[in-house]
Amino acid sequence: MTDEDARQIYARAGLGQRVTLGERPAVLVVDLSCGFTDPACTLGSDLTAEVEATKRLLDVARARSLPVVFTTIGYGADLKDGGLWLQKVPALGELQVGGRWVAIDPRLEPREDEPVVLKKGASGFFGTNLASILLTQGVDSVVLCGATTSGCIRATAVDLLQYGWPTLVPRECVGDRAQAPHEANLFDIQAKYADVVSVDEALEFLEGVPDRVGAPV
Repeated sequence: MTDEDARQIYARAGLGQRVTLGERPAVLVVDLSCGFTDPACTLGSDLTAEVEATKRLLDVARARSLPVVFTTIGYGADLKDGGLWLQKVPALGELQVGGRWVAIDPRLEPREDEPVVLKKGASGFFGTNLASILLTQGVDSVVLCGATTSGCIRATAVDLLQYGWPTLVPRECVGDRAQAPHEANLFDIQAKYADVVSVDEALEFLEGVPDRVGAPV
């Protein structure tokens, strides 16, 4: 089956409609930690382009006082908090709390007032207080960036939909270790869970947020 065949099948099923965005978006950066953006880590790959594109979004969000939230994966030294995922992906054991691989990539210039949610699973919501953070900041839509497209981005996009947050996924701001799973999951995210857009479209959305709404709550 070709990509065009798949697109036609999905179109006949009525998939891939646009979501209605709100007026107080947040930028949610999932797992752009050094462990994923530095090829020296077993789990890592060169995500320089994705980090740079994400930084463009962060610059606009910060200038407009819009919420910014990060997530990172990290485990205790004994790895007992890793659960079954560590059997499936033993390399996750390299992501230990307090180590460099768990730190947010410094090129994103994370700020002290920007929450960093520590997670143990794929979705940013599983076992975390991410939903509470978004709710208390009045967030009504999300721009989702990070890694990996086929793992934590997809899982978080599914939960954002299920929790009721319309979401944009700028394709330049998400990355994976291999192109095939990256593209396949962007295709499916667009069809079922969020709007996959260009980084320029996401920037236009953030820049168009009314100033009175963008002010801190």
